[in-house]
Amino acid sequence: MSVLFSPIKLRGLNLPNRIMVSPMCQYSAVDGEANDWHFTHINSLALSGAAMFCIEATHVEAIGRITPGCLGLYNDATEAALKPILASVRKRSKTAVAMQLAHAGRKGSSHTPWDGGQQIPVAEGGWQAVAPSAIAHKAGEAAPLELDAAGLARIRDAFVAAAKRAERLGIDALELHGAHGYLLHQFLSPISNKRSDQYGGSLENRMRFPLEVFDAVRAVFPATKPVGMRVSSTDWVEGGWDLAQTIEFVTELKKRGIDWIDASSGGVSPLQKIPLGPGYQVPFAQAIKQATGVTTIAVGLVTEAKQSEDIVASGKADMVALARGMLYDPRWGWHAAAELGGQVEAPPQYWRSQPATQKALFGATTFGTR
Repeated sequence: MSVLFSPIKLRGLNLPNRIMVSPMCQYSAVDGEANDWHFTHINSLALSGAAMFCIEATHVEAIGRITPGCLGLYNDATEAALKPILASVRKRSKTAVAMQLAHAGRKGSSHTPWDGGQQIPVAEGGWQAVAPSAIAHKAGEAAPLELDAAGLARIRDAFVAAAKRAERLGIDALELHGAHGYLLHQFLSPISNKRSDQYGGSLENRMRFPLEVFDAVRAVFPATKPVGMRVSSTDWVEGGWDLAQTIEFVTELKKRGIDWIDASSGGVSPLQKIPLGPGYQVPFAQAIKQATGVTTIAVGLVTEAKQSEDIVASGKADMVALARGMLYDPRWGWHAAAELGGQVEAPPQYWRSQPATQKALFGATTFGTR
């Protein structure tokens, strides 16, 4: 029996397989509001066969967006824009829907990747970014504003407000974005955090704000629903955040009831040197799982069914998350199930699509017509 297609339980959420559609920025919102692009994108991948679909980085305040096209959940309009999309998903799919809550920090006010991704000056329609310290992400950029006590409280409260909105929308799970050089990661990394107060310096201090945000979100999101976090397991820069510190951080999160760790890496410095290759981040998920016992999700150039099966069957991670692979093959879960002997949920309109050799793929038999 395929381990990839075996069930897993996250608090009150029962998932029929170990596959998640990774949160992927679409840079297609207007004023933070989802639109027809998101309707098509989310509804399509909700039929991928993955047990859980995670909505892209959804920002908790307008200046927390990476780009002007990034999704938000910070006012009534952004909440209302997601409502019909989620209603449509629920009609057609049984997939669990998670949402990644995020704040870009000093990487905010940027152009979309296909427009170069460079910082947008305030004079050209950008905004003043904020961060743990007034240090630009890279040379030539305007420095962010260092957050004071009021700013920290505002952002913490914004995460809480977004979590409450997510619950009103019926979101099944939340993932906090603590990776890729965005705000929570900026607090963790000594490269971006040079504070001299209780939020900087020692590892304990650098962990403080991300832990406060997790505690605040966990306190308002229903106890039956899971909350996880994506982390950058290393900065890939000497003297930066690394796996040993990540394990200490996850150990603290475990005490607070974290439900999973989505183990990614990098993003806080343009000096990073990442050795890309298939499954290059899987060892991070494995090390975190072994050291802490927390449920881990492996992500990063995980593209093949047999590769995914090996990751979970060997205990290197509990789940896998796919991004580019899902965009390229929106029915990746179906094809993986066919290859590995698993079953997936599919709408009856599509039951006839299964190959003659895979009659058990959807757990349904071909029906006749009159």
